[in-house]
Amino acid sequence: MTTRAWGQAAEHTDGPSVLLGALVPLTRPGWAEAGRHLLAGLDLAVREVNDAGGVDGRPLELLVRDTAADPERAAAAVDELAGLGVAAVVGEYHSVVARAAAARADALGVPFLCSSAVLDALTEESTEWVARLAPAQSRGWRVYADFLLGEGRRRIAVATQPSVYWASGTRVLRDHLASRGGTVVELDANALGPEALCEALVEHGATALLLLVGHPEPAVPIVRAVRGDRRLADLLIGAPAGQPEFGEWAAALGAEGAGIPFLRYLPERFGPLGERVRKELRERLGEAPSFVAFEGWDAVTALADVLRSHGTDRTTIAHAWPKVAVEGTRGPISFSRTPGIGVWQWTWAPIQVVDRDPADPDRFRPLHAG
Repeated sequence: MTTRAWGQAAEHTDGPSVLLGALVPLTRPGWAEAGRHLLAGLDLAVREVNDAGGVDGRPLELLVRDTAADPERAAAAVDELAGLGVAAVVGEYHSVVARAAAARADALGVPFLCSSAVLDALTEESTEWVARLAPAQSRGWRVYADFLLGEGRRRIAVATQPSVYWASGTRVLRDHLASRGGTVVELDANALGPEALCEALVEHGATALLLLVGHPEPAVPIVRAVRGDRRLADLLIGAPAGQPEFGEWAAALGAEGAGIPFLRYLPERFGPLGERVRKELRERLGEAPSFVAFEGWDAVTALADVLRSHGTDRTTIAHAWPKVAVEGTRGPISFSRTPGIGVWQWTWAPIQVVDRDPADPDRFRPLHAG
């Protein structure tokens, strides 16, 4: 799927557009709802940049490419966008897809600002071409592990599927919990059906089950099976990757999907800018915006700051990452080098553990912050 989306230019913008490539999962097997929110944030920010005069009087224009959670498709999209003359590429939600896009952007010399993927090893080697807004998985998932410990949950089971992302998350949890008296047992969700998974949870005496699996399958059937098993009535179900953030989760599970803590990258309270953008995004989406929508808005806003201050040359943009200083919806954004991470990193976006309130599944309850 190829989509071309323009930000509405104010009357005083003229000249050729400044092109930005946007990588977004819009179709299955990608998480299309996350992609819809990401695109809403990207497009709103482009429109606001253009309403304010664009970049030196030139309008920004988004060239949107659907990655559909396919790394090869994302790499090919970066090739295409580079050939079309984009100044930079933004976006992507899925970590394994963002990793492929980052590798290709690095090879081609195209600046890539990753909005939403958290995998620590976004690139194999250190690169000047890639920057990231989302906090690294090692940071966010340690915050989640601390939440589990605070809740007295030390015997942790993870239902997982083969993936670099899930394997990385499991390592973070195991390393952090092991030094604090916790244990992690892995249960293969591809080999065990929901009922067999419940038996394994009872056998291991697990006090928490974390869903490191795809949505809706097999996450939704697993939740239903656990909720229906009286032996597991005291088991905490968690989803650190954020599956319950989106409306699809609530629509599929209703009350059964509440009380499942997950990570989101939003502040406890928005400032005036964040509140204004929240209202705009809600009107655009027809529902409460997820943290992914704010990541999209912040990504374009940070890039626009670079373009206005340093120009549209790709090499100049890459050299400007450490010079970024712009107000985002979730706080001041700047990029720096972080040990163990090979890209320019915002340190850090705010991190919360929240869940859907069992008394009102449309309301989110903050449980922990890090």
